[in-house]
Amino acid sequence: MAEDVFKALADPTRRRILDELADRDGQSLFEICARLSTRHGLGLSRQAISQHLAVLEAADLIRTRREGRYKFHDLNTAPLERIVTRWLRPDAPENTP
Repeated sequence: MAEDVFKALADPTRRRILDELADRDGQSLFEICARLSTRHGLGLSRQAISQHLAVLEAADLIRTRREGRYKFHDLNTAPLERIVTRWLRPDAPENTP
């Protein structure tokens, strides 16, 4: 599972999508496309963004919910927390670099 997360985070566009969802959760595909275009100058198609969202969803970094005709995407940080705690050792001194 951690391998999927690392692969999903390897792409700068997917990291920008996660940044946008961290800034404002629960966005539709159209909202994400607009924010990526206006804030980051990315001119990607909705299909390309949709494919990036599918990779993030497969890695469980986002959750998708449907409301009527629309799908909304929410950030899920649980997989990141599991990765971080792998490297945290409770017996490590606080002054260790």
